[in-house]
Amino acid sequence: MTRIEDLLKNAVELELENFSIESEEMELEILQQEITKAVEAKKFRIIEKPAQPTVSKPMFALPKEQYHGRVCEVKLGGGSRKAVKIGGETVPPLYFFEARPENKPVISHDVFDMPLKLPSSVRKFYEDVMESPAEWAKKQVKEFNAEAITLHLISTDPNWKNTSAKDAAKTVEDVLQAVKVPIIISGSGNPDKDPEVLEEAARVASGERCLLSSVSPIMDYKRVVKAAVEHNHAVLTLVSMDPAGMKQLNRNVMKEGLKPESIVMDPVTGSLGYGVEYSITTMERIRLTALKGDVDLAMPILSGASNAWSAREAWISEAQWGEREYRGPLWETITATMMLLSGADLFMMLHPAAIKTLKSFINAVFGESKDKTSEYEKWLFIK
Repeated sequence: MTRIEDLLKNAVELELENFSIESEEMELEILQQEITKAVEAKKFRIIEKPAQPTVSKPMFALPKEQYHGRVCEVKLGGGSRKAVKIGGETVPPLYFFEARPENKPVISHDVFDMPLKLPSSVRKFYEDVMESPAEWAKKQVKEFNAEAITLHLISTDPNWKNTSAKDAAKTVEDVLQAVKVPIIISGSGNPDKDPEVLEEAARVASGERCLLSSVSPIMDYKRVVKAAVEHNHAVLTLVSMDPAGMKQLNRNVMKEGLKPESIVMDPVTGSLGYGVEYSITTMERIRLTALKGDVDLAMPILSGASNAWSAREAWISEAQWGEREYRGPLWETITATMMLLSGADLFMMLHPAAIKTLKSFINAVFGESKDKTSEYEKWLFIK
């Protein structure tokens, strides 16, 4: 048996580090008293080495791009109502590690100027006010905290009620008096009727800085642009998933006197499962092109996320797909979230739960979330 005296006989220092012995048979006995005697006899000294702190180093230096362009900042509202600002980005969507955007995305709540067939999971929230657009808008603001309202003048479509432009303008006046948040005034989508409708709406809303929705290359957009310039409104330009076409339309409306700070773009939002991937790539291309310095595309982007309800999966009754009361708002939420990640600054949305969820996500991303709950299913239950 090897004793401590033999190990320490001629030792001055004893240092064991990563110590290992390979042997078929060995018995090693180190007695505490022997070590003490050796220390007292100054045959060796024990050196205590402090542990070296572990310093984690990044695997690589985070690259930062230099962008030469900036998205225009567009103000909506003012006059007799609260104003909001959108746009102003200098980096790609949510690139907070490069620069923090000054303005948060804004969600506008949908209101229609006539009762229409909505999925039951949506209709239950609004069936008591669907006969009155003003009351509908009021409910959106008071009960669901709407920061903006989209008034869809769908009854003006010649294929529906063919409501006159003057009657539609009266509806616009009623909504403007009912709520004091920014208003998006949307026509029916009929290219022949919308210029007249939006022109009259711009007149009665003069000074309230509304967003006139929308103008496209297949309509007489000059009438709408002229009215917007005269009455201090912004205009939504609409081209479906075509950055080159959007660039040309923006250039054309600016030639008519509309400033970039009065333009918002709608490249069209395809629903989840119905073309959303094309919307993602289109928005990303538009935003990156703007940041590279293309002034004809350097405007905020709108997403019509309520288009998600056009997908049959959002509302159809199908037991194996799960409860449609949950499935519908999930469909709209996911569609809107993808558009947020792709660069959307302004949203048109319909279901209160989907709106609340996207708003919570925006607040969380901007570090302003007040809800610390981990109950992820809580969003489903709107009182």
